[in-house]
Amino acid sequence: MTYAHTSHPVDLLRFNTCGSVDDGKSTLIGRLLYDSKSLMEDQLEALERSADITGGGQVNLANLTDGLRAEREQGITIDVAYRYFATPHRKFIIADTPGHVQYTRNMVTGSSTANLSIILIDARQGVIEQSRRHACIASLLRIPHLVVAINKMDLVGWSEERFLEIKDQFEEFLPRLDIKDVKFIPVSALNGDNIVDASPHTPWYPGPTLLGHLETVHIASDWNLTNFRFPVQWVNRPNNPTDPTLHDFRGLSGQIAGGVVRVGQKVMILPTGFKSKIRQIWTLDGPLEQAFCPQSVTLVLEHDLDVSRGDVIVDAEDLPGFSGDLHAKISWMNPRPLQPGRQYLLKHTTQTVKAAITNIESRINITTLEKEEGIAELAMNDLGEIRIKTARPLIFDGYSTNRLTGAFILIEPGTNATVAAGMLLPPSEVARPEYQDFAI
Repeated sequence: MTYAHTSHPVDLLRFNTCGSVDDGKSTLIGRLLYDSKSLMEDQLEALERSADITGGGQVNLANLTDGLRAEREQGITIDVAYRYFATPHRKFIIADTPGHVQYTRNMVTGSSTANLSIILIDARQGVIEQSRRHACIASLLRIPHLVVAINKMDLVGWSEERFLEIKDQFEEFLPRLDIKDVKFIPVSALNGDNIVDASPHTPWYPGPTLLGHLETVHIASDWNLTNFRFPVQWVNRPNNPTDPTLHDFRGLSGQIAGGVVRVGQKVMILPTGFKSKIRQIWTLDGPLEQAFCPQSVTLVLEHDLDVSRGDVIVDAEDLPGFSGDLHAKISWMNPRPLQPGRQYLLKHTTQTVKAAITNIESRINITTLEKEEGIAELAMNDLGEIRIKTARPLIFDGYSTNRLTGAFILIEPGTNATVAAGMLLPPSEVARPEYQDFAI
Protein backbone atom coordinates (compact mmCIF):
# COMPACT_ATOMS: atom_id res chain seq x y z
CA MET A 1 0.00 0.00 0.00
CA THR A 2 1.43 3.38 -1.02
CA TYR A 3 0.32 6.79 0.19
CA ALA A 4 0.73 9.95 -1.83
CA HIS A 5 1.17 12.81 0.62
CA THR A 6 -0.38 15.40 -1.64
CA SER A 7 -3.66 16.06 0.12
CA HIS A 8 -4.08 17.68 3.50
CA PRO A 9 -5.22 15.31 6.27
CA VAL A 10 -8.52 16.40 7.69
CA ASP A 11 -7.74 16.05 11.39
CA LEU A 12 -5.24 14.86 13.98
CA LEU A 13 -5.36 11.67 16.03
CA ARG A 14 -3.08 11.28 19.04
CA PHE A 15 -2.62 7.73 20.28
CA ASN A 16 -0.27 5.76 22.47
CA THR A 17 0.82 2.15 22.69
CA CYS A 18 1.11 0.31 25.99
CA GLY A 19 1.36 -3.21 27.29
CA SER A 20 3.72 -5.51 29.11
CA VAL A 21 7.42 -5.94 28.39
CA ASP A 22 8.17 -7.62 25.04
CA ASP A 23 4.57 -7.50 23.85
CA GLY A 24 5.81 -5.74 20.70
CA LYS A 25 4.80 -2.09 21.19
CA SER A 26 7.83 -0.54 19.50
CA THR A 27 7.78 -3.16 16.74
CA LEU A 28 4.13 -2.40 16.04
CA ILE A 29 4.84 1.33 15.65
CA GLY A 30 7.84 0.59 13.46
CA ARG A 31 5.75 -1.71 11.28
CA LEU A 32 3.00 0.90 11.04
CA LEU A 33 5.50 3.53 9.86
CA TYR A 34 7.32 1.11 7.54
CA ASP A 35 4.29 -0.38 5.80
CA SER A 36 2.53 2.98 5.41
CA LYS A 37 5.61 4.33 3.60
CA SER A 38 6.07 6.99 6.26
CA LEU A 39 9.83 6.53 6.73
CA MET A 40 12.46 8.70 5.10
CA GLU A 41 15.23 7.05 3.10
CA ASP A 42 17.85 8.21 5.60
CA GLN A 43 15.92 6.52 8.42
CA LEU A 44 15.97 3.21 6.60
CA GLU A 45 19.64 3.63 5.74
CA ALA A 46 20.44 4.43 9.37
CA LEU A 47 18.79 1.20 10.49
CA GLU A 48 20.93 -0.80 8.09
CA ARG A 49 24.15 1.08 8.92
CA SER A 50 23.68 0.42 12.64
CA ALA A 51 23.36 -3.31 11.90
CA ASP A 52 19.73 -3.38 12.96
CA ILE A 53 19.09 -6.49 10.92
CA THR A 54 17.83 -9.67 12.56
CA GLY A 55 19.06 -13.12 11.73
CA GLY A 56 16.00 -13.65 9.55
CA GLY A 57 16.93 -10.66 7.39
CA GLN A 58 14.24 -8.36 8.75
CA VAL A 59 14.82 -4.78 9.82
CA ASN A 60 14.57 -4.40 13.61
CA LEU A 61 11.68 -1.95 13.48
CA ALA A 62 11.60 -1.49 17.25
CA ASN A 63 14.72 0.67 17.02
CA LEU A 64 12.75 3.33 15.15
CA THR A 65 11.29 4.35 18.53
CA ASP A 66 13.77 2.88 21.03
CA GLY A 67 16.33 5.63 20.55
CA LEU A 68 18.19 5.56 23.88
CA ARG A 69 21.35 3.46 24.07
CA ALA A 70 20.04 1.66 27.17
CA GLU A 71 16.85 0.82 25.29
CA ARG A 72 18.76 -0.70 22.40
CA GLU A 73 21.10 -2.65 24.64
CA GLN A 74 18.33 -4.11 26.80
CA GLY A 75 15.68 -4.42 24.11
CA ILE A 76 13.13 -2.52 26.23
CA THR A 77 11.37 0.85 26.12
CA ILE A 78 12.30 3.24 28.94
CA ASP A 79 11.28 6.74 27.89
CA VAL A 80 8.30 7.99 25.88
CA ALA A 81 9.11 8.27 22.17
CA TYR A 82 6.95 10.37 19.86
CA ARG A 83 6.62 9.76 16.15
CA TYR A 84 4.62 11.62 13.51
CA PHE A 85 3.13 10.48 10.23
CA ALA A 86 0.18 11.15 7.96
CA THR A 87 -2.05 9.45 5.42
CA PRO A 88 -4.44 11.15 3.01
CA HIS A 89 -7.16 10.70 5.63
CA ARG A 90 -5.58 11.86 8.89
CA LYS A 91 -2.47 13.08 10.70
CA PHE A 92 -1.10 11.05 13.61
CA ILE A 93 1.06 11.62 16.67
CA ILE A 94 2.20 8.36 18.30
CA ALA A 95 3.52 8.00 21.84
CA ASP A 96 5.40 4.75 22.48
CA THR A 97 5.23 4.23 26.26
CA PRO A 98 7.16 1.78 28.47
CA GLY A 99 5.71 -1.48 29.75
CA HIS A 100 7.62 -1.80 33.02
CA VAL A 101 5.76 -1.10 36.26
CA GLN A 102 8.50 1.31 37.39
CA TYR A 103 7.85 3.49 34.33
CA THR A 104 4.15 3.99 35.02
CA ARG A 105 4.71 7.75 35.21
CA ASN A 106 6.06 7.68 31.64
CA MET A 107 2.93 5.87 30.50
CA VAL A 108 0.77 8.53 32.15
CA THR A 109 2.77 11.28 30.43
CA GLY A 110 2.43 9.68 27.01
CA SER A 111 -1.29 9.02 27.46
CA SER A 112 -2.34 12.37 28.90
CA THR A 113 -3.25 13.92 25.53
CA ALA A 114 -4.25 10.75 23.65
CA ASN A 115 -7.55 10.26 21.85
CA LEU A 116 -6.92 6.54 21.62
CA SER A 117 -4.84 3.94 23.42
CA ILE A 118 -3.55 0.69 21.92
CA ILE A 119 -3.01 -2.05 24.49
CA LEU A 120 -0.92 -4.92 23.15
CA ILE A 121 -1.47 -8.41 24.51
CA ASP A 122 0.84 -11.34 23.74
CA ALA A 123 -1.41 -14.07 22.33
CA ARG A 124 0.64 -16.67 24.19
CA GLN A 125 0.32 -14.96 27.57
CA GLY A 126 -3.23 -13.63 27.39
CA VAL A 127 -4.51 -10.90 29.70
CA ILE A 128 -2.03 -10.29 32.52
CA GLU A 129 -1.74 -7.79 35.36
CA GLN A 130 0.02 -5.17 33.20
CA SER A 131 -2.78 -5.40 30.63
CA ARG A 132 -5.31 -4.56 33.33
CA ARG A 133 -3.03 -1.90 34.81
CA HIS A 134 -2.71 -0.02 31.55
CA ALA A 135 -6.43 -0.34 30.83
CA CYS A 136 -7.13 1.19 34.26
CA ILE A 137 -4.77 4.08 33.58
CA ALA A 138 -6.43 4.69 30.21
CA SER A 139 -9.77 4.78 32.02
CA LEU A 140 -8.51 7.17 34.72
CA LEU A 141 -7.11 9.48 32.03
CA ARG A 142 -10.50 9.44 30.25
CA ILE A 143 -9.07 8.20 26.94
CA PRO A 144 -12.21 7.82 24.80
CA HIS A 145 -11.12 4.97 22.51
CA LEU A 146 -9.29 1.73 23.19
CA VAL A 147 -7.81 -0.81 20.77
CA VAL A 148 -6.82 -4.20 22.15
CA ALA A 149 -4.25 -5.50 19.67
CA ILE A 150 -3.75 -9.22 20.28
CA ASN A 151 -0.20 -9.58 18.97
CA LYS A 152 2.00 -12.53 17.98
CA MET A 153 -0.99 -14.42 16.60
CA ASP A 154 1.43 -16.23 14.29
CA LEU A 155 2.90 -17.96 17.36
CA VAL A 156 -0.47 -19.51 18.25
CA GLY A 157 -1.22 -20.69 14.74
CA TRP A 158 -3.65 -17.84 14.00
CA SER A 159 -6.17 -19.55 16.25
CA GLU A 160 -9.58 -17.89 16.23
CA GLU A 161 -10.39 -19.81 19.40
CA ARG A 162 -7.38 -18.25 21.20
CA PHE A 163 -8.33 -14.77 19.95
CA LEU A 164 -11.88 -15.13 21.27
CA GLU A 165 -10.61 -16.54 24.57
CA ILE A 166 -8.41 -13.47 25.16
CA LYS A 167 -11.24 -11.18 24.06
CA ASP A 168 -13.53 -12.79 26.64
CA GLN A 169 -10.83 -12.41 29.35
CA PHE A 170 -10.53 -8.70 28.66
CA GLU A 171 -14.27 -8.10 28.41
CA GLU A 172 -14.72 -9.56 31.90
CA PHE A 173 -12.66 -6.61 33.13
CA LEU A 174 -14.35 -3.92 31.01
CA PRO A 175 -17.29 -3.16 33.37
CA ARG A 176 -14.77 -1.65 35.83
CA LEU A 177 -13.56 0.82 33.20
CA ASP A 178 -15.12 4.03 31.95
CA ILE A 179 -14.31 3.35 28.29
CA LYS A 180 -17.18 2.97 25.84
CA ASP A 181 -15.38 2.30 22.54
CA VAL A 182 -13.21 -0.86 22.54
CA LYS A 183 -11.96 -2.65 19.42
CA PHE A 184 -10.18 -6.04 19.31
CA ILE A 185 -7.79 -6.73 16.39
CA PRO A 186 -5.63 -9.87 15.82
CA VAL A 187 -2.17 -8.84 14.56
CA SER A 188 1.42 -9.85 14.03
CA ALA A 189 3.51 -6.69 14.39
CA LEU A 190 6.70 -8.47 13.32
CA ASN A 191 5.25 -9.72 10.04
CA GLY A 192 2.77 -6.90 9.41
CA ASP A 193 -0.45 -8.93 9.48
CA ASN A 194 -3.52 -6.69 9.94
CA ILE A 195 -1.35 -3.64 10.65
CA VAL A 196 -1.70 -1.80 7.32
CA ASP A 197 -2.80 -4.61 5.02
CA ALA A 198 -5.39 -7.28 5.80
CA SER A 199 -3.88 -10.66 6.65
CA PRO A 200 -4.68 -13.80 4.64
CA HIS A 201 -4.22 -15.74 7.89
CA THR A 202 -7.38 -14.33 9.52
CA PRO A 203 -10.31 -15.03 7.17
CA TRP A 204 -12.40 -15.39 10.34
CA TYR A 205 -11.77 -11.75 11.32
CA PRO A 206 -14.14 -9.38 9.44
CA GLY A 207 -12.98 -6.12 10.98
CA PRO A 208 -10.59 -3.39 9.80
CA THR A 209 -6.81 -3.38 9.96
CA LEU A 210 -5.17 -1.34 12.68
CA LEU A 211 -4.42 1.58 10.35
CA GLY A 212 -7.88 1.34 8.83
CA HIS A 213 -9.40 1.73 12.29
CA LEU A 214 -7.07 4.59 13.21
CA GLU A 215 -8.04 6.43 10.03
CA THR A 216 -11.78 6.08 10.57
CA VAL A 217 -12.40 6.12 14.34
CA HIS A 218 -14.72 9.04 15.14
CA ILE A 219 -12.90 11.61 17.29
CA ALA A 220 -14.78 14.84 16.54
CA SER A 221 -16.96 14.35 19.62
CA ASP A 222 -13.98 13.66 21.91
CA TRP A 223 -13.64 17.37 22.64
CA ASN A 224 -16.06 19.20 24.90
CA LEU A 225 -18.10 21.26 22.44
CA THR A 226 -20.75 22.26 24.97
CA ASN A 227 -19.11 24.46 27.61
CA PHE A 228 -17.26 27.46 26.13
CA ARG A 229 -13.91 28.00 27.87
CA PHE A 230 -11.12 30.29 26.65
CA PRO A 231 -8.06 30.71 28.92
CA VAL A 232 -6.30 33.89 27.81
CA GLN A 233 -2.69 33.19 26.87
CA TRP A 234 -1.62 36.52 25.42
CA VAL A 235 -2.98 40.05 25.05
CA ASN A 236 -2.35 40.78 21.37
CA ARG A 237 -1.42 44.45 20.73
CA PRO A 238 0.43 44.65 17.38
CA ASN A 239 -0.07 48.45 17.09
CA ASN A 240 1.42 48.54 13.59
CA PRO A 241 1.32 52.17 12.34
CA THR A 242 1.87 51.06 8.72
CA ASP A 243 -1.27 48.91 8.75
CA PRO A 244 -4.43 50.91 9.52
CA THR A 245 -6.39 47.70 10.23
CA LEU A 246 -4.07 47.04 13.20
CA HIS A 247 -4.25 50.55 14.63
CA ASP A 248 -5.40 50.29 18.26
CA PHE A 249 -6.08 46.57 17.74
CA ARG A 250 -6.43 44.70 21.03
CA GLY A 251 -7.20 41.00 20.89
CA LEU A 252 -7.06 38.16 23.35
CA SER A 253 -5.16 35.14 22.03
CA GLY A 254 -5.22 31.52 23.15
CA GLN A 255 -6.61 28.06 22.53
CA ILE A 256 -10.31 27.34 22.91
CA ALA A 257 -10.40 24.75 25.71
CA GLY A 258 -14.06 23.88 25.32
CA GLY A 259 -17.25 24.66 23.46
CA VAL A 260 -18.03 26.94 20.54
CA VAL A 261 -17.73 30.72 20.34
CA ARG A 262 -19.63 32.92 17.89
CA VAL A 263 -19.55 36.57 16.89
CA GLY A 264 -22.15 38.39 18.99
CA GLN A 265 -22.08 35.84 21.80
CA LYS A 266 -22.46 37.13 25.37
CA VAL A 267 -19.46 36.20 27.49
CA MET A 268 -18.13 36.76 30.98
CA ILE A 269 -14.49 37.36 31.92
CA LEU A 270 -13.38 35.52 35.03
CA PRO A 271 -12.43 36.10 37.76
CA THR A 272 -13.46 39.78 37.42
CA GLY A 273 -17.06 39.00 36.42
CA PHE A 274 -17.31 41.64 33.70
CA LYS A 275 -19.62 40.86 30.79
CA SER A 276 -19.19 41.70 27.13
CA LYS A 277 -19.85 40.35 23.64
CA ILE A 278 -17.58 38.84 21.01
CA ARG A 279 -17.06 41.44 18.29
CA GLN A 280 -14.53 39.58 16.13
CA ILE A 281 -12.80 36.20 15.91
CA TRP A 282 -9.44 36.16 14.15
CA THR A 283 -7.07 33.44 12.94
CA LEU A 284 -3.92 33.58 10.86
CA ASP A 285 -6.07 32.97 7.78
CA GLY A 286 -8.51 35.78 8.53
CA PRO A 287 -11.76 36.40 10.45
CA LEU A 288 -14.30 33.74 11.40
CA GLU A 289 -17.96 33.86 12.34
CA GLN A 290 -17.45 31.03 14.83
CA ALA A 291 -14.69 28.83 16.22
CA PHE A 292 -14.57 25.73 18.39
CA CYS A 293 -12.30 23.63 20.58
CA PRO A 294 -9.36 23.06 20.13
CA GLN A 295 -8.76 25.93 17.68
CA SER A 296 -6.27 28.68 18.51
CA VAL A 297 -7.80 32.10 17.86
CA THR A 298 -7.75 35.75 18.82
CA LEU A 299 -10.96 37.19 20.26
CA VAL A 300 -11.91 40.87 20.14
CA LEU A 301 -14.48 42.04 22.70
CA GLU A 302 -17.08 44.77 22.28
CA HIS A 303 -15.73 46.58 25.36
CA ASP A 304 -12.18 47.58 26.28
CA LEU A 305 -11.85 45.62 29.50
CA ASP A 306 -8.83 44.88 31.65
CA VAL A 307 -8.09 41.26 30.67
CA SER A 308 -4.73 39.57 31.13
CA ARG A 309 -3.02 36.20 30.84
CA GLY A 310 -4.62 33.64 33.15
CA ASP A 311 -8.12 35.12 32.91
CA VAL A 312 -10.78 32.88 31.38
CA ILE A 313 -13.55 33.93 28.99
CA VAL A 314 -16.68 31.77 29.30
CA ASP A 315 -20.28 31.77 28.14
CA ALA A 316 -22.17 34.19 30.36
CA GLU A 317 -24.89 31.59 31.02
CA ASP A 318 -22.60 28.59 31.63
CA LEU A 319 -20.11 29.16 34.44
CA PRO A 320 -17.32 26.82 35.56
CA GLY A 321 -16.11 25.98 39.06
CA PHE A 322 -14.22 28.64 41.01
CA SER A 323 -12.37 27.55 44.13
CA GLY A 324 -9.04 27.43 45.92
CA ASP A 325 -9.90 24.18 47.73
CA LEU A 326 -9.47 21.42 45.18
CA HIS A 327 -10.08 17.69 45.12
CA ALA A 328 -7.99 15.80 42.56
CA LYS A 329 -6.51 12.53 41.41
CA ILE A 330 -2.79 12.63 40.74
CA SER A 331 -0.01 10.49 39.35
CA TRP A 332 3.06 11.06 41.52
CA MET A 333 6.26 11.23 39.43
CA ASN A 334 8.97 12.23 41.88
CA PRO A 335 11.43 9.80 43.55
CA ARG A 336 10.83 11.65 46.82
CA PRO A 337 7.40 10.63 48.21
CA LEU A 338 4.50 13.05 48.39
CA GLN A 339 3.66 14.03 51.95
CA PRO A 340 0.96 16.47 53.13
CA GLY A 341 2.09 19.98 53.95
CA ARG A 342 4.60 20.45 51.15
CA GLN A 343 4.21 23.43 48.86
CA TYR A 344 4.44 23.39 45.08
CA LEU A 345 3.61 25.46 42.03
CA LEU A 346 0.42 24.38 40.29
CA LYS A 347 0.24 24.98 36.52
CA HIS A 348 -3.34 25.04 35.24
CA THR A 349 -4.29 26.19 31.72
CA THR A 350 -2.40 29.49 31.28
CA GLN A 351 -1.69 30.38 34.91
CA THR A 352 0.64 29.17 37.65
CA VAL A 353 -0.23 29.53 41.35
CA LYS A 354 1.29 28.50 44.65
CA ALA A 355 -0.32 25.40 46.15
CA ALA A 356 -0.03 23.14 49.18
CA ILE A 357 -1.10 19.51 49.60
CA THR A 358 -3.43 19.49 52.61
CA ASN A 359 -4.39 15.81 52.70
CA ILE A 360 -3.87 12.44 51.01
CA GLU A 361 -7.30 10.84 50.97
CA SER A 362 -6.44 7.52 49.34
CA ARG A 363 -4.18 5.62 47.00
CA ILE A 364 -5.74 4.07 43.91
CA ASN A 365 -4.96 0.43 43.22
CA ILE A 366 -4.39 0.70 39.48
CA THR A 367 -4.98 -2.99 38.97
CA THR A 368 -8.49 -2.95 40.45
CA LEU A 369 -9.28 0.82 40.65
CA GLU A 370 -10.17 0.33 44.31
CA LYS A 371 -9.26 3.04 46.86
CA GLU A 372 -6.82 2.28 49.69
CA GLU A 373 -7.40 4.70 52.56
CA GLY A 374 -5.19 5.64 55.50
CA ILE A 375 -2.18 6.37 53.28
CA ALA A 376 0.54 8.59 54.76
CA GLU A 377 2.40 9.26 51.51
CA LEU A 378 2.42 8.54 47.78
CA ALA A 379 5.52 6.96 46.26
CA MET A 380 6.75 7.42 42.70
CA ASN A 381 4.31 5.95 40.13
CA ASP A 382 1.47 5.87 42.69
CA LEU A 383 -1.95 7.26 41.80
CA GLY A 384 -4.03 8.77 44.56
CA GLU A 385 -6.71 11.26 45.59
CA ILE A 386 -5.57 14.39 47.38
CA ARG A 387 -6.80 17.76 48.65
CA ILE A 388 -5.02 20.91 47.48
CA LYS A 389 -5.18 24.50 48.70
CA THR A 390 -4.16 27.17 46.18
CA ALA A 391 -3.03 30.73 46.84
CA ARG A 392 -5.83 32.03 44.63
CA PRO A 393 -8.93 30.28 43.27
CA LEU A 394 -8.81 28.32 40.01
CA ILE A 395 -11.41 28.55 37.25
CA PHE A 396 -11.92 24.93 36.28
CA ASP A 397 -14.11 22.04 35.23
CA GLY A 398 -13.90 18.44 36.32
CA TYR A 399 -11.48 16.38 34.26
CA SER A 400 -14.34 14.05 33.33
CA THR A 401 -16.08 17.05 31.73
CA ASN A 402 -13.10 18.75 30.11
CA ARG A 403 -9.61 17.25 29.87
CA LEU A 404 -8.10 20.69 29.17
CA THR A 405 -9.62 22.77 31.99
CA GLY A 406 -9.59 19.82 34.39
CA ALA A 407 -5.88 18.95 34.15
CA PHE A 408 -2.87 20.39 35.95
CA ILE A 409 0.74 19.65 36.87
CA LEU A 410 2.65 20.21 40.11
CA ILE A 411 6.10 21.77 39.90
CA GLU A 412 8.73 21.64 42.60
CA PRO A 413 10.02 25.16 43.40
CA GLY A 414 13.75 25.54 43.04
CA THR A 415 14.32 22.58 40.72
CA ASN A 416 11.37 23.32 38.40
CA ALA A 417 10.86 19.56 38.15
CA THR A 418 7.38 18.31 37.27
CA VAL A 419 6.51 16.05 40.21
CA ALA A 420 2.86 15.17 39.48
CA ALA A 421 0.15 15.20 36.84
CA GLY A 422 -3.32 15.86 38.18
CA MET A 423 -6.97 15.46 37.22
CA LEU A 424 -9.46 17.71 39.02
CA LEU A 425 -12.67 16.17 40.26
CA PRO A 426 -15.94 17.92 39.35
CA PRO A 427 -16.57 21.10 41.36
CA SER A 428 -19.10 20.78 44.14
CA GLU A 429 -21.86 23.30 44.70
CA VAL A 430 -19.57 24.97 47.22
CA ALA A 431 -17.06 25.45 44.42
CA ARG A 432 -19.69 27.17 42.25
CA PRO A 433 -20.28 30.50 44.02
CA GLU A 434 -22.37 33.29 42.60
CA TYR A 435 -19.96 35.29 40.47
CA GLN A 436 -20.11 39.04 40.96
CA ASP A 437 -21.83 40.21 37.79
CA PHE A 438 -20.39 43.43 36.39
CA ALA A 439 -22.60 43.83 33.35
CA ILE A 440 -21.53 46.39 30.78
